[in-house]
Amino acid sequence: MLRYPLVTLGAMLLLTPTLALGQQPAAGPTPVRALLVLSKADQTLAIVDPTTLAVVARVPVGPDPHEVIAAPDGRIAYVSNYGSGAYHTLTPVDLVRQQALPLIDLGALAGPHGLAVAGGKIWFTAEGAKAVGRYDPEAHTVDRVLATGQERTHMLVVSRDGKRVVTSNVNSATVTVAEARTVTPPDSGVPRVEWLQTAIPVDRGPEGIDVSPDGREAWVANAQDGTISLIDLEHKRLRATLSADVKGANRLKFTPDGKLVFVSTLSGPEVTVLHSLTGSVVKRVPVGHGAAGIVIQPDGARAYVACTPDDSVAVIDVRSLTVVGRIGAGGRPDGLAWAERP
Repeated sequence: MLRYPLVTLGAMLLLTPTLALGQQPAAGPTPVRALLVLSKADQTLAIVDPTTLAVVARVPVGPDPHEVIAAPDGRIAYVSNYGSGAYHTLTPVDLVRQQALPLIDLGALAGPHGLAVAGGKIWFTAEGAKAVGRYDPEAHTVDRVLATGQERTHMLVVSRDGKRVVTSNVNSATVTVAEARTVTPPDSGVPRVEWLQTAIPVDRGPEGIDVSPDGREAWVANAQDGTISLIDLEHKRLRATLSADVKGANRLKFTPDGKLVFVSTLSGPEVTVLHSLTGSVVKRVPVGHGAAGIVIQPDGARAYVACTPDDSVAVIDVRSLTVVGRIGAGGRPDGLAWAERP
């Protein structure tokens, strides 16, 4: 088991003045259900009340924040400090107290980007290490590393039981499916967990990725070719490729009922909405000059899309597929997440 220090001296020296000088006063308490918005320009995490669309707090989160995820209890968020492979930290944020916590140093696992939560643990891609890591918040330890051997392992989706990891590998033009199985070697008789990996070729520039709610398929948006690859996860093979005209595609998300798929692109003014059964375009929703991060409410009523060039987050009503609101949550918004306390 690999162990890394929770906090480095350098991290503490950097973090303390930031909190002292940069912490912005809260406009109100964190709601039980909150939208989280990362601002890359301001290097902050905005906590937004989804009912009023008001920003209740902004918390400094360190250099080059790209993605954010919330723990299952909705009390702590984790932000990846990316740096195109140069940085190696996650910034945890106490959402109730609305303040950053000491940095998590990932050591050699540089370039953390995509984030996921499963089994109470935080999974992350590490582009600089061509790997996926898993951080245990209780043990303050990186307790699992899966080397993909692929270039720019960028985004990931992890099954609820933590036994399957699906990643998009941008420069290798592949999707990696890694699955855990328990084996008992005859020589030792001691059970151990093995991870079996399959790299599946797709079109160029796979980035945004999601797994259907039934767990059967992974969809990945290929930014360079403007296509979407459909992966059969049971047989670990490419099932189909959709000519969806989504060049510059950035993120892809299923609605909770699995019926629709939202695809954002930084190269165009619209978010493309696809029918999951037919692969056909349901609508292209105008949102501005480009879009990145997507998160959809657990009840499926609204989708939130980070319109990075426009410094805003578009609120899309999923039933009518129209923009019904805007949130100003900082410059160059990107990563989005949903946090909900029991």
